[in-house]
Amino acid sequence: MITITNLGKAYNQRIVLFIKELEIKQSEIFGLVGNNGAGKTTLLRLILDLIRADKGAVVSGEFKVARSENWKAYTSSYLDEGFLIDFLTPEEYFHYIGDEYGFSKAEIDEKLQEFKVFFNGEILGQRKKLIREFSKGNKQKIGIVSALITDPKVIILDEPFNSLDPTSQILLKRILVDYNKKTNATMVISSHDLNHITDISHRVALIEKGSIILDLQNDGSALAELENYFSA
Repeated sequence: MITITNLGKAYNQRIVLFIKELEIKQSEIFGLVGNNGAGKTTLLRLILDLIRADKGAVVSGEFKVARSENWKAYTSSYLDEGFLIDFLTPEEYFHYIGDEYGFSKAEIDEKLQEFKVFFNGEILGQRKKLIREFSKGNKQKIGIVSALITDPKVIILDEPFNSLDPTSQILLKRILVDYNKKTNATMVISSHDLNHITDISHRVALIEKGSIILDLQNDGSALAELENYFSA
């Protein structure tokens, strides 16, 4: 579903990312781990064409992301609060996202009911409370759900468990796994939490100094291998 070839990015002549070859398969939950500054977010932004590669290519489906807009029709993402339109209420924001993908307000409202437990009564119906007035954790929930409600076939999430309380983290794991099983969507998810990412991923890659140094099928031993690496 996503193929990366000779992908390179440098800032001020310092190489921050180089991936010779990587293929993320259709319906795979692909986990990405690494220390701060390893290149995780840079890779996600290159996949989404938010920054331009210095060399190489990212292909989503049959489309080169740097040369086509067609892949955007089936792709959604949430990387950080900069993705939110924080002068809208959550409802206004969800309806705006839905409209961009051709969903009616009624259809979006129906889809939002699937996240009622995850929202915990704190997101919807808050009397014109704007997104910028919500806690960091609730902003995170709004961003994640906005990436799921349009039935995307490719989903990119950067540190989705950050700022969520333990109950919400557990619920989110169930939401992501259930969505993947129901839709066969391809998911690329970065996280610092080795337990959460190995709980949900079919495959986990470790990125260090801009390169993938481990690419592990999650057959039950991935967590131990990652823990051994980070504790060495």
